[in-house]
Amino acid sequence: MRARLDFDLATPEAPPEASIDAAIKLLKSGFLFRYAEMGAEGNEAALLEQEFAAVLGRKYCVAVNSGGSAIFLALKAAGVQPGDKVLLNAFTLAPVPGAIEHLHAESVLVEINGRLVIDPTDLRAKAMASGAKFLLMSHMRGHVADMDAVQDICEDLGIKMIEDCAHTTGATWNGRQTGQFGLAGAFSSQSYKQFNTGEGGLIVTDDADLAAQAILMSGSYMLYPQHSAAPSEDIFARWKGTMANHSMRMSALVAAILRPQLPLLPARNERWREIHDRIADRLQTHQFIRLPKRPPEENYTPTSLQFFMEGLSQIQIEAVIADCAAYGVPIKFFGGDTPQGFTSRAPHWEYVSPQPLPRSEAILGTLCDIRLPLGLSDTQADTLANVVLESLDETLS
Repeated sequence: MRARLDFDLATPEAPPEASIDAAIKLLKSGFLFRYAEMGAEGNEAALLEQEFAAVLGRKYCVAVNSGGSAIFLALKAAGVQPGDKVLLNAFTLAPVPGAIEHLHAESVLVEINGRLVIDPTDLRAKAMASGAKFLLMSHMRGHVADMDAVQDICEDLGIKMIEDCAHTTGATWNGRQTGQFGLAGAFSSQSYKQFNTGEGGLIVTDDADLAAQAILMSGSYMLYPQHSAAPSEDIFARWKGTMANHSMRMSALVAAILRPQLPLLPARNERWREIHDRIADRLQTHQFIRLPKRPPEENYTPTSLQFFMEGLSQIQIEAVIADCAAYGVPIKFFGGDTPQGFTSRAPHWEYVSPQPLPRSEAILGTLCDIRLPLGLSDTQADTLANVVLESLDETLS
């Protein structure tokens, strides 16, 4: 008799008791607004910015209300104007090109390779053909591209890079953290990321002008001196009065929930790698399953697992997925005709002008994705892998 997974893969990691205590303390105080006309010393968001900047090794940090807002503000502060072309890898989630659309800019989609990351050759070609001077580098599903090659291309062609690090907090390439390669890095604390606050975002940068603009646009009401990881007054003087208030700053409550989770990052990422590798080792024993190959330069942070069902038709893949779901293992499929929860491809983004992406479409056409909750035990991880393998064999038989 086939075993069924007895763990809901949609279960997020609950905030620790310290986060709950901090939230209750703040709720009792009533100081829930993002500034509340108080100094930086007791301002949860300002304290978080200081602490997160230290974690990322960057000078400045701006806490905002979502990862999408972080991307939008970073791009806008970097100088993206309506009509500008922004390079973007073709494997990402809809809020990423959505941020470009929010700016009334134009996405120039770049092919990916079998590692599910941006193809440097196509990046250079698309940059030269389009004349784009901005790159939104999305580290989708925790896969880190050859950042040395990407950075070289940006330097050669005068391209400003903003990193979407929503899935890679703590990940590194050649020992250097994602979020340190570009002009700015945008992070997320949405429930299924490394930190769980329900929703939240952070921008890190060493560029004083970008930081000042992002702070002003996030909705500072000229209370920007409350930001502790921020530029000096003379930098703000260049921009205040010219930056619109977009009301995107992180609330004090979200910051209070997030701060106690920062020290947990290394242990969480280590456990995620253990769960990922345990399942991956089992899955790749099957002749019809292939996993993206990770190079030694990449220290990854896998909150989910991706694999290809190669040699199968779309109908067969969807049959395997249906069988897995019946045994408690929901699988997301990027090759579907319509976008489902947290999956989509370029053809699904109707607000982006159609662009030929034959390699990316072929790669994503067999790509499957499984969420990996931190609460998954080794035994449950083994059951999960067995469900996938048995469903695959059952369908093919």
